[in-house]
Amino acid sequence: MNHLVRKVQRTHDPEAFVKLMEMHKQSMVKTAKSYLSNEEDVADVVQEAILTCYEKLDSLKEPKYFKTWLIRIVINKCKDVIRKNRELSIMDELPEQGDMDRSLSDLEFMDLLESLDEKYRIILVLYYADGFNTREIGEILDMNERTVKTRLVRGRDQFAKKYQEVLAM
Repeated sequence: MNHLVRKVQRTHDPEAFVKLMEMHKQSMVKTAKSYLSNEEDVADVVQEAILTCYEKLDSLKEPKYFKTWLIRIVINKCKDVIRKNRELSIMDELPEQGDMDRSLSDLEFMDLLESLDEKYRIILVLYYADGFNTREIGEILDMNERTVKTRLVRGRDQFAKKYQEVLAM
């Protein structure tokens, strides 16, 4: 992957850039969904992140940190959307029910994940869904690695507790 990042930085090859984005699209979407419940906002964030990535890729000094850098862009775009929504007083809007092709278990899982505190939810998604380690998550979120580890443990506990509550129903 590092060679692909370098190629895009050197040549601005559109096909190589598209390939690079396709490799990371799922991670971008998962990260955006961990912050935003509206599918349109998720799509907008991913699109804006891709554009920002294309425009600023030359500023990335170390190609090996491309994924971390890209996910950080996605997170910042999500925070922009959240701020904008707060300003428009739309934060109380209910999340969409989701696509018809989603299975019920996917919806239940997403509801359970969305019920967690944001500070735990994003760390769980970055760790389990995107495969980042605690050091990388610390870099992405600009926090101490020990804080990441603590939130990971607490997030797991909170998730397990909520899961047990669902099972008890």
